[in-house]
Amino acid sequence: MSNATNETVAEPDLLAAARRGDRAALSELLARHQQRVFGFGVKMCGDPEDAKDVAQETLLTMARTVRDFRGQSSLSTWLYTVARSFCIKKRRRSKGAPAQHEPLDKAAHERQAAPWPTPEQMLLGREARETVTAALDALEPEAREVVILRDIEGLSAADVAEVTGISVAAVKSRLHRARAALRERLLAAVGGEPARPAPASCPDVLTMLSRKLENEINPDVCAEMEAHVAGCPHCASLCDSLRHTLAACKALPTPEVPAHVQESLRTAVAAALAESER
Repeated sequence: MSNATNETVAEPDLLAAARRGDRAALSELLARHQQRVFGFGVKMCGDPEDAKDVAQETLLTMARTVRDFRGQSSLSTWLYTVARSFCIKKRRRSKGAPAQHEPLDKAAHERQAAPWPTPEQMLLGREARETVTAALDALEPEAREVVILRDIEGLSAADVAEVTGISVAAVKSRLHRARAALRERLLAAVGGEPARPAPASCPDVLTMLSRKLENEINPDVCAEMEAHVAGCPHCASLCDSLRHTLAACKALPTPEVPAHVQESLRTAVAAALAESER
């Protein structure tokens, strides 16, 4: 493994070597996961400096305990679990601190009213990304984390449940509410018109669409919903805006790890490993 630790080596092989004490294999694993961990920290904490601390603590935990990792979950799921715990600690320490992003009501006030943008318009440019990030930051922490893990990081509902320590059913319930809340905040931020009250005959299509995405409704119910949406402009507009919201989330790029942060992470991990070998 000493000369083969590169991107062509499968992660399970690297992990097995790292657990046997192969420093090069462990270094490669840390390098492969540092951007994902740092990016998750940025999205959860809203601050690059906090994200650097989260990434450093997470990678140090991995370096120190990799030999004890038994593989009951994937390595990435385990890292998300560790990183989430450090993010929560950061949030508790900084509770009451000024928000990192422009308030949504100010952003909405300064924009002229405009129709809901197409997915392509929504995903273009730095301003659009910052608007989506601000809308995410405005959610309650429990809502934000399930959206980040499920709709941005792409974890399965079962993996999100493992990371957050709640049931799959609770993850999905929280996710349905969070998606609807995010849609409302994002629509307000881009100057879209607020939704009119739904006709009494209309179902809760936002929850239904979210449940459909999680395979929670059977084909007959799904067909009924799609038939209703096809003939109801109000519900069709709601569904379109939720789809655009989720498309905007999926398109958020994973932040690059700045060079000075990479160097800081390497130095901290190397020092920890050297100390553990004394």
